[in-house]
Amino acid sequence: MIVATTNDLPGHRVVRVLGMTRGITARSRNIVSDAIGGLQSMVGGRVGAYVKLAEAARQEAYEALLEDAKGMGANAILAMRYDANEIMPGITEVLAYGTAVVVEAE
Repeated sequence: MIVATTNDLPGHRVVRVLGMTRGITARSRNIVSDAIGGLQSMVGGRVGAYVKLAEAARQEAYEALLEDAKGMGANAILAMRYDANEIMPGITEVLAYGTAVVVEAE
């Protein structure tokens, strides 16, 4: 599966647009990451506990995106993006989305 953040794919032509594809996850913080994150935030700089949590959520959403696109018959996703929203304190939704397409090499 080719995934690009661009609207086109150099060296390929889009032969069919299948529509929007998406993958979503919702993740919550836990007591351990809150404690570690709280300590790291007092020192300043990068808060590794939350970076790890955010990356895990993005990876889950990305994998769900790939599965959705495969199920549609796509071999590529164009204009891929992430979006995140806090559903409630401590719970974040992460959405990965793009356009599922079938491409052929030129």
